[in-house]
Amino acid sequence: MHVIVLGCGLAGVTTAYFLREQGAAVTVLDRASGPARETSFANGSLLTPSLADPWNSPGVFGVLLRSLGREDAPMLLRPKALPSLALWGLSFLRNSTQARYESSFLNNVRISSYSQTVLATLLQKHPLQFEHAMDGTLQVFRKQKGLEHGLKVAHFLKQVEIRHRALTREELIEFEPALAPIKGDLSGGIAYPDDEVGNARLFCEALCDVAKNSGVIFRFGEQVLRVERRRKMVTGVITARESLEADAYVLATGSYSPEFAKQLGFRLPVRPAKGYSLTLPMIEAGPRPRHAVIDDEIHAAVVPLGESLRIAGTAEFTGYDQRINPRRIANLLALLRRIYPEFRIDEQRMKSWTGLRPMTTDGMPILGTSPLANLFLNTGHGPLGWTMACGSGKIVADMVLNQRSEFEARAYRYDRFRWGRK
Repeated sequence: MHVIVLGCGLAGVTTAYFLREQGAAVTVLDRASGPARETSFANGSLLTPSLADPWNSPGVFGVLLRSLGREDAPMLLRPKALPSLALWGLSFLRNSTQARYESSFLNNVRISSYSQTVLATLLQKHPLQFEHAMDGTLQVFRKQKGLEHGLKVAHFLKQVEIRHRALTREELIEFEPALAPIKGDLSGGIAYPDDEVGNARLFCEALCDVAKNSGVIFRFGEQVLRVERRRKMVTGVITARESLEADAYVLATGSYSPEFAKQLGFRLPVRPAKGYSLTLPMIEAGPRPRHAVIDDEIHAAVVPLGESLRIAGTAEFTGYDQRINPRRIANLLALLRRIYPEFRIDEQRMKSWTGLRPMTTDGMPILGTSPLANLFLNTGHGPLGWTMACGSGKIVADMVLNQRSEFEARAYRYDRFRWGRK
């Protein structure tokens, strides 16, 4: 069986690997010069089932309204994006009821935990190097009200076996000494010992090499112009170079998946949410951060990655605009200084990045079958693409090859939406 995978970010490369592992002939097409050159390039680096909550939590409408015109808003809605978000936005808000939010949260945690298991198995077979650390994450809270809500969430997650440990202010500093300068600003924290971190780009590059050595064909710099169909089947892919055909096709193009779906006559409820990150070198001066820290109040994550420190946070609904906004970068630097005020910042060696997260209206990914018999979907992971990558790739590969999966993936199917055909 020959399968063409469109996209070579986390979703594409993991799907290609698991397809080939089960014997399929695989060709991967990507317009970039190599794997993970777009959304997967410099993401927040977190593999965190504990943070698998959808963004459309109850009250999100008010959050978005208050964000208008505020460059420091954690979730910023730009007016120019409103026309493209009309129908999508209504569904997004409809899914922000408490019941739907909790259901999506638990489903996200389940696939995130499964993905961790798949990654662990993969690493036993291929000990990839990607600045991977299994030291857990630390959520810190500046206000008692925030801490109480965080503990409520932690207890909610116990039903899906997510372990946590509540920490006093003193225990926080013992756990992460680099937080000592802001000890007086903190109320407490929660440690999630089973969370992980890792460099997604390095992972994709390493897994791409493994897949290539096993026979997967990667065609980079290959612009896909059109995907063609006849009746209920995809019949081929037209690139800038030639026409290609396969038995099955996997759409793993992130925020650009809806454009291909539109060509094929159906709608995907996925819209881009722009995220930012900064990567800075560690400089020997005082305690070096040892753990990934997520600051609940300022909505930022700071993650040690090898000899670097990455800070990520904020989301911006601004369509497909991928320009780096200096004010958003300045905001990330300000957030970093609030968490680690004594961290020495070398702005000459600082690397800024932005990418588009593919967001669905219910905060869960879309995996598996589509309205076309031989087209399969692996998209819509939002900010959780890294956390869910290996599990999603394995699930979709199993579906393509009609293999029985050890994971029940019914909740993530495309047909849960009512968007229908164009």
